[in-house]
Amino acid sequence: MDILLHITTPAAAPVAAALGRARSAKCATWAAFLTNDGVKALDDAGFVAASKGAARVAACEHSWDLHMTGECPVERGSQTVNSALMAEADRVISL
Repeated sequence: MDILLHITTPAAAPVAAALGRARSAKCATWAAFLTNDGVKALDDAGFVAASKGAARVAACEHSWDLHMTGECPVERGSQTVNSALMAEADRVISL
């Protein structure tokens, strides 16, 4: 995978959406892992739309349970999933 977006705050949603769209337009593979209150980025329509081009999007299950309600719209994962994604990525962008 070319890039992992590591999203730790909901304020990063517009930036992550723009980066994701740019990577998809260049046919680059990218993924996102959302943790802390960054899981709230899944309430941002622009990020959700951009994430359709991602190879994988996962949210920290503990963070989801702490900050959100209802069914998680992406893969629920542990920090082990986060570590695996980081190992697979050529570059990590922390937002």
